[in-house]
Amino acid sequence: MQIRCSTRRDVLALIGAAAAFPSPLCAQNSPRTYRVGLLSAGQVIGDASPLGKALVSELADAGFLLRKNLAFERRAAEGHVDRLPQLVAELVGSHVDAVVTSGFPATLAAKQNGSIPVVAINAGDPVRTGLVESLAHPGGIVTGISDVSAEVTPKRLELLKEFAPNLRKVAVLWNADDLGMTLRYRASEAVGSQLGVTLQPLGVREPDDFALAFSRMDADPPEGILMVTDSLTILNRKRVFDYAAAHKLPAIYEFDFLVRDGGLMSYGPDPLESNNKLGTLLVRILKGAKPADLPVEQPTKFQFVINIKTANSIGFDVPQSLLARADEVVE
Repeated sequence: MQIRCSTRRDVLALIGAAAAFPSPLCAQNSPRTYRVGLLSAGQVIGDASPLGKALVSELADAGFLLRKNLAFERRAAEGHVDRLPQLVAELVGSHVDAVVTSGFPATLAAKQNGSIPVVAINAGDPVRTGLVESLAHPGGIVTGISDVSAEVTPKRLELLKEFAPNLRKVAVLWNADDLGMTLRYRASEAVGSQLGVTLQPLGVREPDDFALAFSRMDADPPEGILMVTDSLTILNRKRVFDYAAAHKLPAIYEFDFLVRDGGLMSYGPDPLESNNKLGTLLVRILKGAKPADLPVEQPTKFQFVINIKTANSIGFDVPQSLLARADEVVE
Protein backbone atom coordinates (compact mmCIF):
# COMPACT_ATOMS: atom_id res chain seq x y z
CA MET A 1 0.00 0.00 0.00
CA GLN A 2 1.35 3.44 -0.93
CA ILE A 3 0.89 6.26 1.53
CA ARG A 4 0.57 9.73 0.12
CA CYS A 5 1.21 12.73 2.31
CA SER A 6 -0.93 15.47 0.85
CA THR A 7 -0.17 18.14 3.38
CA ARG A 8 2.78 19.39 5.41
CA ARG A 9 0.82 18.43 8.52
CA ASP A 10 0.71 14.79 7.36
CA VAL A 11 4.47 14.72 6.78
CA LEU A 12 5.21 16.09 10.26
CA ALA A 13 2.83 13.57 11.80
CA LEU A 14 4.65 10.69 10.12
CA ILE A 15 8.06 11.98 11.26
CA GLY A 16 6.80 12.25 14.81
CA ALA A 17 5.45 8.71 14.73
CA ALA A 18 8.77 7.36 13.46
CA ALA A 19 10.64 9.08 16.27
CA ALA A 20 8.25 7.77 18.88
CA PHE A 21 8.30 4.20 17.54
CA PRO A 22 11.75 3.38 16.06
CA SER A 23 11.88 0.36 13.83
CA PRO A 24 12.90 -2.98 15.41
CA LEU A 25 15.79 -3.19 12.95
CA CYS A 26 17.26 0.11 14.15
CA ALA A 27 16.87 -0.95 17.79
CA GLN A 28 18.69 -4.22 17.11
CA ASN A 29 21.58 -2.41 15.44
CA SER A 30 22.23 -0.23 18.48
CA PRO A 31 24.93 -2.16 20.43
CA ARG A 32 24.65 -2.40 24.17
CA THR A 33 27.47 -0.86 26.17
CA TYR A 34 28.63 -3.06 29.05
CA ARG A 35 29.88 -1.16 32.08
CA VAL A 36 32.50 -2.63 34.40
CA GLY A 37 33.56 -1.07 37.69
CA LEU A 38 37.24 -1.18 38.68
CA LEU A 39 37.60 -0.68 42.42
CA SER A 40 40.81 -0.48 44.44
CA ALA A 41 41.59 0.51 48.00
CA GLY A 42 44.84 1.97 46.67
CA GLN A 43 45.54 3.54 43.31
CA VAL A 44 43.36 3.65 40.20
CA ILE A 45 43.49 0.52 38.04
CA GLY A 46 44.61 2.01 34.72
CA ASP A 47 44.61 0.47 31.26
CA ALA A 48 48.44 0.41 31.29
CA SER A 49 48.66 -1.50 34.60
CA PRO A 50 49.22 -5.28 34.43
CA LEU A 51 45.67 -5.92 35.62
CA GLY A 52 44.21 -3.32 33.28
CA LYS A 53 46.07 -4.71 30.25
CA ALA A 54 44.94 -8.26 30.98
CA LEU A 55 41.31 -7.23 31.40
CA VAL A 56 41.29 -5.21 28.17
CA SER A 57 42.87 -8.12 26.27
CA GLU A 58 40.62 -10.87 27.67
CA LEU A 59 37.49 -8.78 27.15
CA ALA A 60 38.49 -7.86 23.59
CA ASP A 61 39.04 -11.52 22.70
CA ALA A 62 35.45 -12.13 23.79
CA GLY A 63 34.06 -9.23 21.77
CA PHE A 64 33.90 -6.59 24.49
CA LEU A 65 35.81 -3.63 23.05
CA LEU A 66 36.79 -0.68 25.20
CA ARG A 67 35.15 2.58 24.11
CA LYS A 68 32.93 0.69 21.67
CA ASN A 69 30.64 -1.67 23.57
CA LEU A 70 32.61 -1.60 26.85
CA ALA A 71 33.22 1.15 29.38
CA PHE A 72 35.18 1.14 32.64
CA GLU A 73 34.04 3.04 35.72
CA ARG A 74 37.16 3.52 37.84
CA ARG A 75 37.16 4.23 41.55
CA ALA A 76 40.10 4.22 44.00
CA ALA A 77 40.24 5.01 47.73
CA GLU A 78 43.93 6.06 47.61
CA GLY A 79 44.52 4.31 50.93
CA HIS A 80 41.41 5.75 52.64
CA VAL A 81 39.39 2.57 53.07
CA ASP A 82 36.57 4.43 54.82
CA ARG A 83 35.68 5.84 51.39
CA LEU A 84 35.05 2.42 49.86
CA PRO A 85 31.31 2.11 50.70
CA GLN A 86 30.62 5.44 48.99
CA LEU A 87 32.71 4.43 45.97
CA VAL A 88 30.73 1.20 45.68
CA ALA A 89 27.50 3.20 45.88
CA GLU A 90 28.75 5.37 43.02
CA LEU A 91 29.40 2.28 40.91
CA VAL A 92 25.92 0.97 41.65
CA GLY A 93 24.54 4.35 40.64
CA SER A 94 26.50 4.11 37.38
CA HIS A 95 24.64 0.85 36.62
CA VAL A 96 27.75 -1.28 36.19
CA ASP A 97 27.19 -4.89 35.15
CA ALA A 98 30.01 -6.17 37.38
CA VAL A 99 32.85 -4.84 39.50
CA VAL A 100 36.47 -5.98 39.58
CA THR A 101 37.96 -5.44 43.03
CA SER A 102 41.61 -5.39 44.06
CA GLY A 103 42.28 -6.16 47.71
CA PHE A 104 40.21 -7.47 50.62
CA PRO A 105 38.77 -4.11 51.83
CA ALA A 106 37.45 -3.24 48.36
CA THR A 107 35.99 -6.73 47.91
CA LEU A 108 34.32 -6.69 51.32
CA ALA A 109 32.76 -3.28 50.63
CA ALA A 110 31.38 -4.50 47.29
CA LYS A 111 30.04 -7.69 48.86
CA GLN A 112 28.36 -5.83 51.70
CA ASN A 113 26.57 -3.59 49.24
CA GLY A 114 25.16 -6.73 47.66
CA SER A 115 24.00 -5.13 44.41
CA ILE A 116 26.45 -6.20 41.73
CA PRO A 117 28.53 -9.28 40.80
CA VAL A 118 32.09 -9.07 42.16
CA VAL A 119 35.29 -10.52 40.67
CA ALA A 120 38.13 -10.20 43.19
CA ILE A 121 41.91 -10.42 43.09
CA ASN A 122 44.62 -9.93 45.76
CA ALA A 123 41.94 -10.23 48.44
CA GLY A 124 43.53 -13.02 50.48
CA ASP A 125 41.98 -16.40 51.17
CA PRO A 126 38.29 -15.81 50.29
CA VAL A 127 37.07 -18.77 52.34
CA ARG A 128 38.89 -17.92 55.57
CA THR A 129 37.93 -14.25 55.25
CA GLY A 130 34.28 -15.15 54.68
CA LEU A 131 34.00 -13.67 51.19
CA VAL A 132 32.79 -17.01 49.73
CA GLU A 133 31.37 -20.23 51.11
CA SER A 134 33.92 -22.44 49.35
CA LEU A 135 36.28 -22.28 46.39
CA ALA A 136 34.21 -24.74 44.36
CA HIS A 137 30.85 -23.19 45.26
CA PRO A 138 31.21 -19.49 46.17
CA GLY A 139 27.49 -19.28 46.88
CA GLY A 140 27.03 -15.51 46.66
CA ILE A 141 27.93 -12.51 44.54
CA VAL A 142 31.73 -12.91 44.82
CA THR A 143 34.17 -15.02 42.82
CA GLY A 144 37.75 -14.41 41.69
CA ILE A 145 41.31 -15.52 42.42
CA SER A 146 42.21 -17.14 45.75
CA ASP A 147 45.23 -16.44 47.88
CA VAL A 148 47.60 -19.38 48.40
CA SER A 149 49.58 -17.81 51.24
CA ALA A 150 49.68 -20.98 53.34
CA GLU A 151 51.84 -22.55 50.63
CA VAL A 152 53.66 -19.48 49.30
CA THR A 153 54.60 -17.55 52.46
CA PRO A 154 56.81 -20.35 53.83
CA LYS A 155 58.62 -20.43 50.49
CA ARG A 156 59.37 -16.71 50.79
CA LEU A 157 60.98 -17.22 54.19
CA GLU A 158 62.97 -20.17 52.84
CA LEU A 159 64.33 -18.02 49.99
CA LEU A 160 65.25 -15.22 52.38
CA LYS A 161 67.05 -17.73 54.61
CA GLU A 162 68.91 -19.15 51.60
CA PHE A 163 69.97 -15.67 50.55
CA ALA A 164 71.23 -14.88 54.07
CA PRO A 165 72.01 -18.21 55.83
CA ASN A 166 72.83 -16.51 59.16
CA LEU A 167 69.43 -14.85 59.33
CA ARG A 168 67.71 -15.40 62.67
CA LYS A 169 65.09 -12.63 62.94
CA VAL A 170 62.72 -11.34 60.25
CA ALA A 171 60.58 -8.24 60.59
CA VAL A 172 57.16 -8.74 58.97
CA LEU A 173 55.33 -5.62 57.79
CA TRP A 174 51.63 -5.99 57.00
CA ASN A 175 48.39 -4.05 57.15
CA ALA A 176 46.86 -5.13 60.45
CA ASP A 177 43.47 -3.67 59.48
CA ASP A 178 43.24 -5.99 56.47
CA LEU A 179 42.04 -9.48 57.40
CA GLY A 180 43.36 -10.97 54.17
CA MET A 181 46.86 -9.65 54.86
CA THR A 182 46.69 -10.61 58.54
CA LEU A 183 46.09 -14.21 57.47
CA ARG A 184 49.21 -14.00 55.30
CA TYR A 185 51.19 -12.87 58.35
CA ARG A 186 49.81 -15.81 60.34
CA ALA A 187 50.99 -18.16 57.59
CA SER A 188 54.52 -16.86 58.14
CA GLU A 189 54.14 -17.38 61.89
CA ALA A 190 53.35 -21.04 61.33
CA VAL A 191 56.62 -21.73 59.51
CA GLY A 192 59.09 -19.41 61.23
CA SER A 193 60.00 -21.78 64.03
CA GLN A 194 60.53 -24.64 61.57
CA LEU A 195 63.22 -22.57 59.84
CA GLY A 196 64.82 -21.42 63.06
CA VAL A 197 63.63 -17.86 62.39
CA THR A 198 62.01 -15.52 64.92
CA LEU A 199 59.40 -13.20 63.48
CA GLN A 200 59.11 -9.57 64.56
CA PRO A 201 55.46 -8.58 63.94
CA LEU A 202 55.09 -5.01 62.75
CA GLY A 203 51.45 -4.47 61.87
CA VAL A 204 50.68 -1.05 60.38
CA ARG A 205 47.31 0.63 59.85
CA GLU A 206 48.16 4.02 58.33
CA PRO A 207 51.17 5.77 56.78
CA ASP A 208 52.31 7.27 60.11
CA ASP A 209 52.69 3.75 61.53
CA PHE A 210 55.67 3.05 59.28
CA ALA A 211 57.83 5.50 61.26
CA LEU A 212 56.90 3.62 64.44
CA ALA A 213 57.70 0.29 62.79
CA PHE A 214 61.12 1.58 61.72
CA SER A 215 61.86 2.87 65.22
CA ARG A 216 61.00 -0.55 66.64
CA MET A 217 63.43 -2.12 64.18
CA ASP A 218 66.07 0.42 65.24
CA ALA A 219 65.59 -0.61 68.88
CA ASP A 220 65.49 -4.35 68.15
CA PRO A 221 67.26 -4.86 64.80
CA PRO A 222 66.08 -7.70 62.55
CA GLU A 223 68.29 -9.39 59.97
CA GLY A 224 65.71 -9.37 57.19
CA ILE A 225 62.30 -8.05 56.15
CA LEU A 226 59.19 -9.66 54.69
CA MET A 227 56.65 -7.14 53.36
CA VAL A 228 53.09 -8.37 52.89
CA THR A 229 51.60 -6.52 49.94
CA ASP A 230 48.37 -4.56 49.96
CA SER A 231 47.39 -1.01 48.99
CA LEU A 232 48.87 0.49 52.19
CA THR A 233 52.29 -1.15 51.90
CA ILE A 234 52.42 -0.53 48.15
CA LEU A 235 51.79 3.18 48.67
CA ASN A 236 54.64 3.22 51.22
CA ARG A 237 56.99 0.79 49.47
CA LYS A 238 59.72 3.36 48.84
CA ARG A 239 60.05 3.93 52.57
CA VAL A 240 60.57 0.20 53.09
CA PHE A 241 63.09 0.05 50.23
CA ASP A 242 65.01 2.99 51.69
CA TYR A 243 65.05 1.53 55.20
CA ALA A 244 66.28 -1.85 53.95
CA ALA A 245 69.00 -0.14 51.88
CA ALA A 246 70.15 2.12 54.71
CA HIS A 247 70.43 -0.78 57.16
CA LYS A 248 71.80 -3.31 54.66
CA LEU A 249 68.86 -5.66 55.21
CA PRO A 250 67.78 -8.33 52.73
CA ALA A 251 64.05 -8.10 52.09
CA ILE A 252 61.57 -10.23 50.19
CA TYR A 253 58.29 -9.11 48.66
CA GLU A 254 55.28 -10.80 47.15
CA PHE A 255 55.13 -9.37 43.62
CA ASP A 256 57.66 -9.01 40.84
CA PHE A 257 56.96 -5.33 40.10
CA LEU A 258 58.33 -4.46 43.56
CA VAL A 259 61.70 -5.94 42.59
CA ARG A 260 61.80 -4.01 39.32
CA ASP A 261 60.97 -0.95 41.42
CA GLY A 262 64.04 -1.45 43.63
CA GLY A 263 63.22 -4.28 46.04
CA LEU A 264 65.65 -7.17 46.50
CA MET A 265 63.58 -10.22 45.57
CA SER A 266 60.06 -11.56 45.31
CA TYR A 267 58.23 -14.85 45.11
CA GLY A 268 54.58 -15.12 44.24
CA PRO A 269 51.90 -16.06 41.73
CA ASP A 270 52.57 -15.18 38.11
CA PRO A 271 50.54 -11.96 37.73
CA LEU A 272 49.88 -12.58 34.03
CA GLU A 273 48.24 -15.92 34.74
CA SER A 274 46.18 -14.56 37.65
CA ASN A 275 45.06 -11.46 35.75
CA ASN A 276 44.09 -13.53 32.70
CA LYS A 277 42.09 -15.92 34.87
CA LEU A 278 40.32 -12.93 36.39
CA GLY A 279 39.50 -11.59 32.93
CA THR A 280 38.03 -14.94 31.90
CA LEU A 281 35.75 -14.97 34.96
CA LEU A 282 34.62 -11.42 34.17
CA VAL A 283 33.79 -12.38 30.58
CA ARG A 284 31.62 -15.25 31.79
CA ILE A 285 29.72 -12.93 34.12
CA LEU A 286 29.13 -10.37 31.37
CA LYS A 287 27.73 -13.22 29.26
CA GLY A 288 25.22 -14.08 31.97
CA ALA A 289 26.93 -16.44 34.43
CA LYS A 290 26.41 -15.88 38.15
CA PRO A 291 29.40 -15.60 40.56
CA ALA A 292 27.81 -18.24 42.79
CA ASP A 293 28.27 -20.76 39.98
CA LEU A 294 31.86 -19.85 39.06
CA PRO A 295 34.51 -21.64 41.16
CA VAL A 296 37.19 -19.39 42.62
CA GLU A 297 40.41 -19.89 40.66
CA GLN A 298 43.82 -20.62 42.22
CA PRO A 299 47.24 -19.69 40.84
CA THR A 300 49.24 -22.53 39.30
CA LYS A 301 52.33 -20.60 38.13
CA PHE A 302 54.78 -18.82 40.42
CA GLN A 303 57.72 -16.52 39.78
CA PHE A 304 60.95 -15.88 41.64
CA VAL A 305 62.58 -12.55 40.74
CA ILE A 306 65.82 -11.10 42.14
CA ASN A 307 67.55 -7.75 41.73
CA ILE A 308 71.36 -8.10 41.59
CA LYS A 309 71.94 -4.36 41.76
CA THR A 310 69.97 -4.11 45.01
CA ALA A 311 71.82 -7.14 46.44
CA ASN A 312 75.19 -5.54 45.69
CA SER A 313 74.10 -2.24 47.19
CA ILE A 314 73.48 -3.89 50.58
CA GLY A 315 76.76 -5.83 50.43
CA PHE A 316 75.52 -9.28 49.39
CA ASP A 317 76.50 -11.60 46.58
CA VAL A 318 73.52 -13.55 45.28
CA PRO A 319 74.06 -17.30 45.81
CA GLN A 320 74.39 -19.19 42.55
CA SER A 321 71.70 -21.59 43.73
CA LEU A 322 69.20 -18.73 43.75
CA LEU A 323 70.35 -17.28 40.45
CA ALA A 324 69.89 -20.68 38.84
CA ARG A 325 66.27 -20.84 40.03
CA ALA A 326 65.30 -17.25 39.28
CA ASP A 327 62.64 -16.72 36.63
CA GLU A 328 63.92 -13.18 36.14
CA VAL A 329 67.13 -11.42 37.16
CA VAL A 330 67.06 -7.62 37.33
CA GLU A 331 70.46 -6.03 36.82
